[in-house]
Amino acid sequence: MTLPSRPVGEMLRVWRQRRSLSQLDLACRADVSARHVSFLETGRSKPSREMLLHLSEELDIPLRERNALLIAAGFAPVYSEESLDAPALRAAREAVELVLSGHEPYPALAVDRHWTLITANRAVGVLLADVPPELLQPPVNVLRLSLHPDGLGRNIVNLEQWRAHVLTRLQRQIDASADETLAALHKELREGATQSGASQPTGPAREQDFAGVVVPMRLKTRYGVLSLFSTTTVFGTPIDITLSELAIESFFPADRPTAELLRRLAENGARADA
Repeated sequence: MTLPSRPVGEMLRVWRQRRSLSQLDLACRADVSARHVSFLETGRSKPSREMLLHLSEELDIPLRERNALLIAAGFAPVYSEESLDAPALRAAREAVELVLSGHEPYPALAVDRHWTLITANRAVGVLLADVPPELLQPPVNVLRLSLHPDGLGRNIVNLEQWRAHVLTRLQRQIDASADETLAALHKELREGATQSGASQPTGPAREQDFAGVVVPMRLKTRYGVLSLFSTTTVFGTPIDITLSELAIESFFPADRPTAELLRRLAENGARADA
């Protein structure tokens, strides 16, 4: 649970500014007066529980931080945070496993809000076949592993473009969530690139690097070169913090040879220890 470190009005103002909204913009969205928004932010008015939840929805504040706002205002938190192994989340857990297994023969994995690996389907083993076992000891941070010089990083053909894609995506997540752990991870990954002497792309990569429309990861494996792009799936309208922060990263082939290779490997039962 994120504990409030400032008045609730100041917290509201920070979130409004993070969303690049004026007080009038937020007032129009929330169907309240700009004067009321101003009074809430300055502490001249105390928000009701219902108003805090309403404004949080309009500002798209993460559920974890909505609880923090409620606590700062003197209310009890609304959103639960169950373990993924809890009986209450059994249906959600089964849904995740169904999505992962249904995505085979293509790789897919589930991560938490900090990109810690939760579970993966069998096809992910193809990507990790040449990763040293010590780097796969839990907890595994997927982004850190993907750029690690002894992890996937050493086998990514277009590493500079992939690193730029990862860092840009991570920065967008930080902008949306204000998560300090993600900010520290972003700093670590950027500094790691500087220390390794990797150059930083100053503009778009060549069209073939992006497959024309997306940024693929081109990975050398013991089975051949795989070209993959990813999509992210999240739970719709979750009311539990754990579910709201869970994401499924699904990889798709960016070219026909990759699709054929993955299908062939699945038919032959290829695994990370093959």
